Amino acid sequence: MLRQRLMWIAWPAFLMAGVLEMLVFAVVDPQDMHWFGGQPLALSREGVYTLAFFVFWLVTMASSALTTLLAMSPFELNRCPVPVTERPADCARHHQP
Repeated sequence: MLRQRLMWIAWPAFLMAGVLEMLVFAVVDPQDMHWFGGQPLALSREGVYTLAFFVFWLVTMASSALTTLLAMSPFELNRCPVPVTERPADCARHHQP
């Protein structure tokens, strides 16, 4: 189930990062980009494309992860994977049936 959820997060984020890459760099030339102090970037065009893709991918993965988290039911969030008989005595759910 965890592997499936990771794919729910990573795959759409990968696709959207590709779309964002195309949209941003259809308008912006990486050679015209400058750091905050006005210095030009010391990366090649391919380096800027690669770095931007991974930044876009991380941001969209965070968005997908948040969506997946918010879509979980209260039962999924609150269930304890340890059987009642094996829970430690100080567990808050120790006495639940």
